[in-house]
Amino acid sequence: MKVINGIKKYGSEYLVPLIIAIVFAMAGSILTIIGPDQLSKITDLITKGLVGNINLTKVMHIVVMLALIYVAAAILSYGQGFIMATITQKFTQKLRTKITEKINNLPLQYFDTHNEGDTLSRVTNDLDTVGQSLNQSLGILVSAVTLLIGSIVMMFTTNATLGLTAVLSVLLGFVLTLVLITRSQKYFYNQQNKLADVSSYLEEIYTGHAVVKTYNYTNQAKAEFNQLNDDLQDNVWKSQFLSGIMQPLMNFIGNFGYVMVSVVGAILVLNGHITIGVIVAFMIYVRLFTQPLSQITQAFSSLQSAQAAMNRVFGFLNETEVVDEDNEKQALSGTKGNVEFDDVEFGYLPDQKIIKDFSLQAKAGQKIAIVGPTGSGKTTTVNLLMRFYDMNSGKIKIDGVDITKMKRSEVRKQFDMVLQDAWLFEDTVRNNLVYNQTGVTDEQIKAATKAVGLDHFIETLPNGYDTVLNDAVSLSVGQKQLLTIARALIRNAPMLILDEATSSVDTRTEEQIQQAMDILMKNRTSFVIAHRLSTIKNADLIVVVKDGEIIERGTHEELMSEKGFYANMYNSQFTKE
Repeated sequence: MKVINGIKKYGSEYLVPLIIAIVFAMAGSILTIIGPDQLSKITDLITKGLVGNINLTKVMHIVVMLALIYVAAAILSYGQGFIMATITQKFTQKLRTKITEKINNLPLQYFDTHNEGDTLSRVTNDLDTVGQSLNQSLGILVSAVTLLIGSIVMMFTTNATLGLTAVLSVLLGFVLTLVLITRSQKYFYNQQNKLADVSSYLEEIYTGHAVVKTYNYTNQAKAEFNQLNDDLQDNVWKSQFLSGIMQPLMNFIGNFGYVMVSVVGAILVLNGHITIGVIVAFMIYVRLFTQPLSQITQAFSSLQSAQAAMNRVFGFLNETEVVDEDNEKQALSGTKGNVEFDDVEFGYLPDQKIIKDFSLQAKAGQKIAIVGPTGSGKTTTVNLLMRFYDMNSGKIKIDGVDITKMKRSEVRKQFDMVLQDAWLFEDTVRNNLVYNQTGVTDEQIKAATKAVGLDHFIETLPNGYDTVLNDAVSLSVGQKQLLTIARALIRNAPMLILDEATSSVDTRTEEQIQQAMDILMKNRTSFVIAHRLSTIKNADLIVVVKDGEIIERGTHEELMSEKGFYANMYNSQFTKE
C-alpha cells in the first residue's frame, strides 16, 4: 500500500507517457502474434504446391506483409523501450530530489535517532535499484502479458485441441513460478536492509579508522563486517537462487510444450483434422506463450527488488517533517541581542525532562557562560535557542519576540555558531570561509584569517585561498577550528554561540583563539559553553546547570566567593592541572 500511494503521489505526472508506452508495447506484441498465422498460410501454400504449382505471387505477398509486420513491431518495441527508460530515470531523478529536500526539512531529532549510512543508502543503493528494476521490468511486463493473452486467443482460435494441450503443458510451471515469487519476496526486502547495514557499518568504521587502529579493534571490526557481509550474502543468494530457478524451469516447461504439441499435432494431421501449417504456427505460438511466461517471472523478480527499495524510499519520504512555518512571519531588524528564557522545559522523550524551569535573561552585548557537568543540558539549551528543537513549554524571546513566532531560518540568521567539531567542506579555503554569504571582499576574508592567526598558514598552501581542502591538504584540529572561527567573524551575525569551541586545541592555540573571540564577542550577545572554566572568567554572567536546572548564577568572583558547585568545579580543574 505504501508503494502504491508513493507512486500515485510522486509518479502521477508520468501517467500519460506510461500509457503511450503501454499502447506501444501492446501494439508491438499484437503484431508479433499475427506473424505465426501468416507463416501457417505460407506453409500450406508450399505444401499444396508440392503436388501442383506453388503460387509464388501469394507467397511473396505474405512475405512482404510479414516483413512489414515485424518491422512495425520492432519500431513500436524500440519506442516503448525509449519512453520507459526516459520516465523511469526521470522518476528516479525526482525521488532523489525529493529525498534531498526531505533531508533539509527533517527535524534534528530524526538524525539523532537514525543511522547516517542507512539514510545515505536510501539515496544511493535504493534509488539505483528502483531506476534499474523499473526500467527493466515494466515495459517487458506489459509486452509479455499482451503476448501471453494474445497467443492464447490465437491458439484457441486456430485449433482448440492444440491450444488446450499447449496451455495445460505449461500451467504447472506457471503455478510453481508464482510460488517461488511469493517465497522470494521477503529475501529481496531483507537484501535492501542488509545492504544498508553494510553501508552504515563501513561508513562508521571508515570515519573512526584512527580509533579502530588505536584500540587494536581491527580483528573485531573484520569479524563484525564479515557477519554483516555474510547476512547480506545469505539474503542475496536466497533471493537470486529462488528467482534464478524460474528461468530454467520455464525453459523446461517450454520444451515440454513443444513435445506435447508435436505429438498431439502429428496425431491430428494423420487423422486429417489439421494441416502441417497449423503445427508450424503452433510451434511459434508455444514459444510466444512460454517466452512471456519467462519474461513475466523475470519482471516480477525485478519488481520485487524495486518494491523493496521503494518501500524504504517512500518510508523515508513519509517521515514527519518540521512544523509548517507559514504562520510564523515575524522578523527582526536591527537586532539588539536581548535574549530571554522564560520557564523553559524540554525533553527528548515525553516522560524524560532534560531542561526544567529554565529562566535566564541576557542583555544586549553580554557574554553569558553556561557551565556544568557532562549531560547537564548545556548543549540542549543552545539547541532550543537555535530552534533545532522546539521546547515543550515556556518561551524564548529575542528582543521581546517569541522565537516560535519566527521562521527557523530567521532565528538562525541572528547567530553565528562555532561548535566543538570543526566542519569543513571539500571546497576551496575561500568558499569555506564565505560559506553561503554574498558580497564578501578579499579584504574581509584576510582580516578574519589574520584575526585568528591563520593568514600566513593559508598563504603557504599550494594555491593560497583557492586551495581545495581535501585529503591531500593536511590540517590540524586546531587549524580547522580556527577556520570555522574565521567563518563566524566574516558572517558577523548579531549574536554568537560558542559550544566547546576551544576544547580541541592546545593551551597556546587556545590563548590565540581566546584573543580572537574577545574581538568576535565585542558588542555582541554571546553564549559560551565551556569545560575549561579559565576561558570564561571574564563572562558577564556565568550560569551553572545541573540535571537541566540552573543551580547557581553570577560572575566568576561572586560564584567563587559562594564556595558552591562552581567553585568546586573550578578548583578541581586547577588542582588537576
